[in-house]
Amino acid sequence: MAALANTFLTSAAKGNREQLSDVVSRITPEDTPILTEIGSDSVMGSHPEWETIDLAAPAANVQAEGDEYSFNASTPAVRVGNYTQIMRKTGIVSGTQDAVDNAGRAEQLKYQKLMRGLELKKDVEFSIVSNVASVGGTSRVSGGLPSWATTNVSRGATGANGGYSSGTGLTVAATDGTQRAFTQALLDTTMGLGFNSGANFKIASVSPYVKSVFVTFMSNSNVATFRYAVDSGKNNTVVSNADYYEGPFGRIKVMPNRVQAVSAGVARNAFLLDSDMLSWLWLRKISSDPDVAKTGDAEKFVLIGEGCLKVKNEKGIGVVADLFGLTAST
Repeated sequence: MAALANTFLTSAAKGNREQLSDVVSRITPEDTPILTEIGSDSVMGSHPEWETIDLAAPAANVQAEGDEYSFNASTPAVRVGNYTQIMRKTGIVSGTQDAVDNAGRAEQLKYQKLMRGLELKKDVEFSIVSNVASVGGTSRVSGGLPSWATTNVSRGATGANGGYSSGTGLTVAATDGTQRAFTQALLDTTMGLGFNSGANFKIASVSPYVKSVFVTFMSNSNVATFRYAVDSGKNNTVVSNADYYEGPFGRIKVMPNRVQAVSAGVARNAFLLDSDMLSWLWLRKISSDPDVAKTGDAEKFVLIGEGCLKVKNEKGIGVVADLFGLTAST
């Protein structure tokens, strides 16, 4: 029933005190699963390099009694590297806004710095999963995972590897192929390639949609079903999730990565990673520039960091590429 005529309603009032929750809800979570798993180290230059070497393949080793020694040629290590990428976030807050009683936060300047710092961390994750080649010079770019992988890779039709070029000292972006659905067979094939090349995959980073497809593997006839004891009189839960996959070539944790949901370009790849073979190298850890000049009745800030991805050996990473990563058709 409507209010009586001439009832003074809150919608018409002008002096009601504003009621805002003091709890700030962050719509975009700050989780960065790959960066968290691989950890970080420090570096002293903008073009860090390192060496990789492979063991010889197993072979028959039978020697004659009393045989004279012969000596094999030594295989030199391969020298590879990446370029540190500068990332920054900026902001400006008026003196008045920083002084007033802010609902949900203490000082607006500190709050804005916190939010921009979380965004920068997610930008690092985005750099890791992006199919971008490394670039030197002044506007340097850190080559992402897809630009390194050449050994343990499953691609759609017309897709092609990129890889590190010893001639240029740069990585090359992979060529996208025809998209296809994520399947248990694709996962097994890529894990098999990694097993044969010596990788010990520990995690799989996938888009949220691909994680939902992975969960359907439970319905396959050759996958063991979940069984739970039901306690009488207690609440029970319908379970439709799986976090680990144990297949013919090992056990791997499948993690949904929200950063891989921001675009089809980063959602199309499922990364199988040996976290011991990766790290993020910081030339400059994320920090606030203390020398930003004050030019008015406002506080400016600049958060800046610089680093790059280190792939200690590309055989420690695998990619199931060219997947429908956002929906069943995109």
